[in-house]
Amino acid sequence: MNTKKAGNKKAKFKRIVLKISGEALEGKQEYGIDADIIASVARQIKEVINLGVEVAVVVGGGNIFRGIFAASRGMDRAAADYMGMLATVMNGLALQDALEKIGVFTRVQTAIAMQELAEPYIRRRAIRHLEKGRAVIFVAGTGSPYFSTDTAAALRANEIGAQIILKATKVDGIYSADPQKDKNARKFDQLQYIEVLKMGLKIMDATAISLCMDNNLPILVFNLKKPGNIKRIVLGEKIGTIVK
Repeated sequence: MNTKKAGNKKAKFKRIVLKISGEALEGKQEYGIDADIIASVARQIKEVINLGVEVAVVVGGGNIFRGIFAASRGMDRAAADYMGMLATVMNGLALQDALEKIGVFTRVQTAIAMQELAEPYIRRRAIRHLEKGRAVIFVAGTGSPYFSTDTAAALRANEIGAQIILKATKVDGIYSADPQKDKNARKFDQLQYIEVLKMGLKIMDATAISLCMDNNLPILVFNLKKPGNIKRIVLGEKIGTIVK
């Protein structure tokens, strides 16, 4: 069923990729999934779909397992990364459940075959789901170790023809330093891709930034904690930091 509404002329974007880190789903917990946070994310996604915007989501898994951290403790990097991919599947299924409880039709597509849980990632099928007004949740990263879910977001966004990546974080944009640790940290309203790479700003890894730069795909970094921010961005309000 297509959920597009008559007010879609107000939306600035037709198709977006929302990148949510696993850590953003923790809330105030130190581990796992906060039910209130994931319900809030689901409501915000529904608001945007009701504007006629096609929404794909890429979720991380750091709230459950971090491959890079495990590798630094001596675990084989490839094995650790595969475990991290499985963590993203858990988060994707939780988000699917939260969305469908409020009436949003969804499909989870995975880069690692697990047919009992999710569809395999097929580009043309993903695009068709989006055209029908369904939220599509991409899980298991790229399906290969050594690539982050940020890179997966950049890859999927380019493949499906998204107009922008919305990178959800715990702060309201990109700063010169961690604003939670440095009170003198300066917020940027706009940056170029090359500036992000040269300054070593850790909003996304270098592979993801380079992929977006090569394909001229903008990235908007914003605060997920403030309800309604995704809708405000889609309607053209200046929120967060834009990289383009």
